[in-house]
Amino acid sequence: MTKICVAGAGYVGLSLAVLLAQRHEVRLVEINPAKVALLQQRKSPIVDKNIEDFLAHKELNLTVGSDAKALMQDAEFIIIATPTNYDPKLNHFDVSSVDAVITEALEYAPQAEMIIKSTLPVGYTKEASVRFNTQKLHFSPEFLREGMALHDNLYPSRIIVGTENPEAGQRFAALLQQAALKPDVPILIIPPTEAESVKLFSNTYLALRISFFNELDTYACKKGLDSKAIIQGVCLDPRIGDFYNNPSFGYGGYCLPKDTKQLRANFEDVPNCLIGAIVESNSVRKDFIADSIIDMRPKRVGVFRLIMKSGSDNFRQSSIQGVMKRIKAKGIEVVVYEPLLKEDLFFNSRVERDLNTFKAECDVILANRAAPELEDVKDKVYTRDLFHNV
Repeated sequence: MTKICVAGAGYVGLSLAVLLAQRHEVRLVEINPAKVALLQQRKSPIVDKNIEDFLAHKELNLTVGSDAKALMQDAEFIIIATPTNYDPKLNHFDVSSVDAVITEALEYAPQAEMIIKSTLPVGYTKEASVRFNTQKLHFSPEFLREGMALHDNLYPSRIIVGTENPEAGQRFAALLQQAALKPDVPILIIPPTEAESVKLFSNTYLALRISFFNELDTYACKKGLDSKAIIQGVCLDPRIGDFYNNPSFGYGGYCLPKDTKQLRANFEDVPNCLIGAIVESNSVRKDFIADSIIDMRPKRVGVFRLIMKSGSDNFRQSSIQGVMKRIKAKGIEVVVYEPLLKEDLFFNSRVERDLNTFKAECDVILANRAAPELEDVKDKVYTRDLFHNV
């Protein structure tokens, strides 16, 4: 049994803690007291059906608290999964939380191998290893979907560890592989800077694919063509495939907006056209959606759900918020229906909690994804969801 400490109870850290606590002794450090209280009651602070089920019904060797010193001591691995939000002023991820955990780990558990799961700017692991004078710092990119984080750890597409110490990297990869339900998971041990690049390029490719089909949809709308028919024809080509092709209001969520912007910043001194265009395309798509609504001349627009998709509780960087702000800038009243919101106002727009009232009082209802609750007012609904999937 390996002693593992996980820093951060977001969807990455919590899913890993639950995954590994099936076989090993796991201590989860979280600074938010509300999250700690919930987890100590074996309740999940995030929406993820598998995490909720494991916490409630599985036998897990999991301790949760806020005392980093007590929980880190004698750990063999410390997994760093703290948030690294993108700072638009600095054109850089804010890595201060990662720096803080490394400082604590070196003080409280100098014997531990530190595995960073937080998304990083390219080159951070190598630079931090020099700055902190340690050979125990490694980076392992995660490839998790919101609301499906534990599922994606149980059935990973691949396990990648970026390290200058292949032996330590193999030991950590083995922990993840042994806890997974998927057999024969590909494992790749590569240098840390290459691993950081894999994460950013992977997410930027997904953003590219979303942007491509959104621009196809914009073209079809402007030309009076059947967007769904075009997409179906394009995606019958097996080289293209029938996935990540459902038009939306733009990509959003925890990862894609910040990762694409960080990669664009990393390309500052490198010739490129495509990477920067992906970020710009997402903004142009929101302009098109907002203009389409404004052209309808509605008196009151309803925003149906702020979350990115069903099964998620994340509002952050959701594309519908960008559309909403553009519509409000034209003086059009916006009403929000979002059951997960506790506030009465969201960006100075009224939050309506009664769905029937919401549907009755809005001229147009914006829905990034179609929902059965709106079927009775589908003539009011504006969505680009053509295939009714994520």
